[in-house]
Amino acid sequence: MFEGFSLRRIDVGEAVLRVRTGGAGPPVLLLHGHPRTHTTWHRVAPLLATDHMVVCPDLRGYGESSKPGDYSKRAMARDFVKLMDELGHERFAVVGHDRGAAAAIRLALDHPDRVTRLAVLDGLPIGAHLARADARFAKAWYHWFFLAQQDLAAAMISQDPGLWYGGRYRDTPAVMGVENWADYQRAINDRDTVHAMCGDYRAGLEVDRAHDDEDLANGRKIACPVLALWSTKDDLGELYDDLPGIWSEWADDVRVRPIESGHHVAEEAPDELVRELRTLL
Repeated sequence: MFEGFSLRRIDVGEAVLRVRTGGAGPPVLLLHGHPRTHTTWHRVAPLLATDHMVVCPDLRGYGESSKPGDYSKRAMARDFVKLMDELGHERFAVVGHDRGAAAAIRLALDHPDRVTRLAVLDGLPIGAHLARADARFAKAWYHWFFLAQQDLAAAMISQDPGLWYGGRYRDTPAVMGVENWADYQRAINDRDTVHAMCGDYRAGLEVDRAHDDEDLANGRKIACPVLALWSTKDDLGELYDDLPGIWSEWADDVRVRPIESGHHVAEEAPDELVRELRTLL
């Protein structure tokens, strides 16, 4: 897994991130979602590394990155700016999936001078979701509200992580890749990591939404070109019948496209994903 890549821990001031890097060329930052770690990209990163410098961190709170307590997407964005500074990259493209997509969106909004391209996989700004939350959303994405009860949710999940995550995601080593699955298992069986991941969702309903609402009210948009992909076998396209219209509130230069995959697109459809990303990068 990740042949030719290096693995290190990098202190970014507020957190210490576990980071995998490899390749050469224009830099691209890959941000994973919940409940994964950076190893979710193990089928995508080597393909991109043929002509890009690929940077794959564990988000703060996730995997083997540190757990500083503040899991706002604004804090995560600061981590990534500092990380790319440490690696010598002034400007870079960003790809974010799921919760990593929320962090990538915040990074592009807060640091428009740093982000050259943005790809969002199965995501929208958190504020866009919550502004449209109805009974259908609550039924399909109830986990947003459960996980946001950080202490209670983490305590309950940690009694039997396999029951919660296995029942919800039905992941297997064959689908994920043996080493990726093992890294994921270590994460969901670590109480501190589970508590931090729940903190990510708590921040989502509180400070992250406030930041998004403020940007929307002030007319602040993402400045760089955006590619927004939604997986046909997931439910984002079912929840919203006007994804281009939603995205037009957040970016002027945006393409919204489906991709034939389940939710964990980097693992399930890596070749198709890389082809789509190359149209942006």
